[in-house]
Amino acid sequence: MQTALRLATNHREICGLILSLLLVTTVQAINYDKLVVPEHGAYTGAYVDFGDGEDHVTLEAMEDFEKLVKKHQAIIGFGSFWARQQFPTEQVNLVRSYGAVPLLYWSPWDAPFDNGQEHGPDKFALDNILKGTWDHYIDTWADEAKKIPTQFFVAFGCEMNGTWFPWSGCFYGKGKILGDKKANPILYAGPEKYKQAYRYVVDRVRARGASNILWVFHVNNYSYPSAKWNLAAAYYPGSNYVDWLGMSLYGKQFAKEDWDLFEPLLEWPYKELCSLDPNKPIMLAEWGVAEPHERDLKGSWFRDAFQVMNEKKYPRLKAAIIWHERWENADGTFSNLRINSSQLSLKAYQDGVALSYWIDRPVWKK
Repeated sequence: MQTALRLATNHREICGLILSLLLVTTVQAINYDKLVVPEHGAYTGAYVDFGDGEDHVTLEAMEDFEKLVKKHQAIIGFGSFWARQQFPTEQVNLVRSYGAVPLLYWSPWDAPFDNGQEHGPDKFALDNILKGTWDHYIDTWADEAKKIPTQFFVAFGCEMNGTWFPWSGCFYGKGKILGDKKANPILYAGPEKYKQAYRYVVDRVRARGASNILWVFHVNNYSYPSAKWNLAAAYYPGSNYVDWLGMSLYGKQFAKEDWDLFEPLLEWPYKELCSLDPNKPIMLAEWGVAEPHERDLKGSWFRDAFQVMNEKKYPRLKAAIIWHERWENADGTFSNLRINSSQLSLKAYQDGVALSYWIDRPVWKK
């Protein structure tokens, strides 16, 4: 039964790829400018507190952040929620006019977004995506996406190996085994549902001719819960569907959390991502730490982080997008991840990113 299931899954993948190839040939080919993966160094980028929906992108906010860190940004990330029901053309063009590559955190999530955490699937549930409920939205989104003349990043359904987003594997059967328990690899219900939805969306977007998207497989650095069924490998949709491997890496964010050093947060998850594919570039699709109100802890964390990354111990790390935001939690406390949460923090970040290792503008090839 397990063998038959794997064959059926492979058959669906092959059919999807054939459909994409056939349909793409029916649209006019577009020659997009392609983003160069740096041979030496890495792109620096940021998410710059774009409001509750994470998508109120303004040129002023990007320019103000550049002045703050004293360096231009090569990548700008922002939220792109399915509740908006449209491709974020304005935001993408603003980021491009600033001179950066857009990174869209494309989330199948209904409003209000902050209230949806850990509440389970909503109307954009993975099952509804797979039933074709949102085909029209995906198609029109793709039709607008392919008008962008350069490549840009899209991270679909990020941090699926946690418990806080409605597309998380924990809401779709968790670690229930599909088929033979002795099979290799074992197929788990939650991750398999996510993989199916990921492939479905990518196939459909590509079928519309939007070949300018760099798809990012974006996990949380450590899986929660920490179980075999919930590891990154269980969710990986395959190298044909992924261009970059990404992770969120955060130090302490909330008052009750312990203080963690940077390198242990990166070392094992980096190896985990490398094991998924031998060649794909890796990015910190989100990274940061809160201000703990203890002298120089955050500044030291940034200094250690840049030292670790600059030592080239992680040669496939080719981009890092800092999460620059402050928010109020449900208990009335605040999490301040802005790099200027203190002068010591700001100085440490400025000094680290000033090094020539960090590339401040995207490099393109025709």
